[in-house]
Amino acid sequence: MEQFAHISIHDTQEKLSNENVRLVDIRDEQSFAAGHIKNAMHLTNGSLQSFMSETDFDVPVIVCCYHGVSSQQAAQFLIHQGFEEVYSMDGGFEAWRKDLPFETSQE
Repeated sequence: MEQFAHISIHDTQEKLSNENVRLVDIRDEQSFAAGHIKNAMHLTNGSLQSFMSETDFDVPVIVCCYHGVSSQQAAQFLIHQGFEEVYSMDGGFEAWRKDLPFETSQE
């Protein structure tokens, strides 16, 4: 892949249940705590280095944001870092939370 691909919320759900894939959520800390997809990693400038050192470049990565716009830039950035298969989730978390289950962070 030289460019990221788009993925629907339902295809994301299927990939998460059937494949070895990493889901990263790039929204702000408060939004992530208020609700996120199960097993999503909160990817921030502070956690980027650990994510890159812990994730094999051949593992598919799905990027989630608010509405599926910011995730496109983040997905392209990850492609440029060497990740081979990267997706931007269309509709973002707002689309996901309307139809699919999510969890909150206990604080």
